[in-house]
Formats: sequence, C-alpha cells, structure tokens
Amino acid sequence: MTADKLIVTASPHIRSLDSTPRIMWHVVASLVPVVLSAAWFFGVSALLQIATAVAVALLTERSTGKGGAIADGSATITGLLLGLSLPAGFPLWMTALGAAFAIVFGKQVWGGLGQNVFNPALVGRAFLQAAFPVAITTWPSAGGGFFTLHGDLFAMPLTHPLPDAVTSATPLGLLKFEGKGTPLTDLVIGSTGGSLGETAALVILAGGIYLAWRGYLNWRIPVSVLVTVMALSATIHFVDATKPDALFMLFSGGLMLGAVYMATDMVTSPITNLGRWVFGAGIGILVVVIRVWGGLPEGVMYAILFMNALTPFINRATQPRVFGTRLVSAT
Repeated sequence: MTADKLIVTASPHIRSLDSTPRIMWHVVASLVPVVLSAAWFFGVSALLQIATAVAVALLTERSTGKGGAIADGSATITGLLLGLSLPAGFPLWMTALGAAFAIVFGKQVWGGLGQNVFNPALVGRAFLQAAFPVAITTWPSAGGGFFTLHGDLFAMPLTHPLPDAVTSATPLGLLKFEGKGTPLTDLVIGSTGGSLGETAALVILAGGIYLAWRGYLNWRIPVSVLVTVMALSATIHFVDATKPDALFMLFSGGLMLGAVYMATDMVTSPITNLGRWVFGAGIGILVVVIRVWGGLPEGVMYAILFMNALTPFINRATQPRVFGTRLVSAT
C-alpha cells in the first residue's frame, strides 16, 4: 500500500469547468432562437445577412488573430450581433465590410480577445452608420414570403443600392418624426420594421435569463438598463404625455438586444457589482435622452459605446476597500 502523495502546484487550486470557449458557445447557442425569429419575419434575407457577417468575421479573425484562433467563439458572436443589428435589405458587401472592421478595429488593434475597450460588434455597426447612413436606415417591411429578397442585398460594391420596393419606418422613427404610435402587441411580437434583432424581444429576454441562470451573464447590467429606461421614460411621459411611455421605450428599437447581449460583454463592462449598476443606469439614461431629445430616433449603440469608454473609470471609482485596511487622515 502506497502513501498518498501531496501535490504542490501554483494557484488557483480550484478550477471551474467553464472556459472562455464554453461560455462563448453557450452565448452563440442562446442567439440561435433570435436568428430564427429574424428569419420568421424577414425570411432568407435575414439568414443571408447574418451568415455573411459571421463568415467574414471568422475569416478576418483567422487572418489577423494570433495563431488564427477562431474556436473560442468570440468572432462568431461578433458576427451574429452585427448581423442582428442591421436591416434585412442591407447590401451584403457593406455587411462584409462592417464585419471585417469590427474584428480588426474593434478587437485586434487592441491586442485581441480580452483587450478591447469597446464592443466589437457595435464598433462595426458604428462604422457602417457613419459610412452608409442611408442604406443602414432603410428598413424593409416584415413578411412577403420566406424566399423574398428584401432591399438590394447583392448590389455591387461602390454602387448605389436600389431602394426596396416595400419599406417601413421603425416604431421609434414613426413616433419621433411623424407622431404615430405603434400597438404594444406589434412591439412585443416583433412584427414591425427595424433591424433583425428588433423582432424578438421576448426571445432575447429568454436567452438572457438562460445565460444569467448559467452564470454567463451578470444580471445586474440588463436589469439596471431596463429599469432605468422604464423609470425615466415613465417620469417624462407623466410630465409630458406626448413623449413615449415606459412600455413603448422598453420594447421598441434595439434596447433588448443591446441590454442583454451587448452591454453585458465581460470585457467591456465593469467588474464590480456597484460598477455594473452604475454602468447599466448610465446606458439607460443615455438611451432615453437620445430617443426623446436627440436628433436620432435610436440611441442604444451610442449609449453602450460611451459607457464602454467610461468602464475603466467606473472600475476605479467602485473598487471595494481591501479587507483590513482603513483610510488614514492626512492631518
């Protein structure tokens, strides 16, 4: 009988079964129902849009990443989120350009996975917003048959895309520029114009609950975003009934997708619990301010990117005091 051996190793001594690839691929799996919801409303155009974003993100990651690693799933998530933030009829060559920009300038220039300051998908989306403002705000109407192609998906690069035969404004655009509301049932179900990710609020919430249950998403950020948007918009609506109410603000636009899947990015969000509450509240305030008083009908993208930039300062300001230490007066 041999004696038990004492194995001495460096910390950590207790390791979780969860790894970065495991977490990333669970996020990817939770986004599959969102993709299917987009395909239900916009047909094959949604699948082509998302597939292009994912494929180009993976190719760019392999050609520019360290060791060409694409198995961690991060590039796939970037492609999925970018595709879901675009209209169904957006020309595919523009989508490809945005996906490449997201990986190169949103991730690799910062040093790769875990080093980026801003959410890569939103960096790509912001680039497309600046470069192609008309195309990215041309919203095809939902429906028309699964194999109906929306917009001018196959427009040649650097050519003027043809307008879609049937377009519609987003609920936010209708309210802001035309003073027309949208029934709450249409907002909740998702049968409205907008980006691909605006059609599945309840599905997105279900995915967020699943990720929070698995511990892959910190629930404080989406809760603080949504509660802040509801509370602030309800207050503004109480003062001025012409402004959108809380439920409209909650279920319109890309708020759900941004709050659940973009604001919660582990790399670009605060690491302290207090900081997460502050981070989410800041996003919520900015979203409402831009939607109500800004020149654009939607502000989720800009709100998250702005708060991404403040994350290092939020982390510094909300660091807990080290146990056993105390502040010493200078006097």
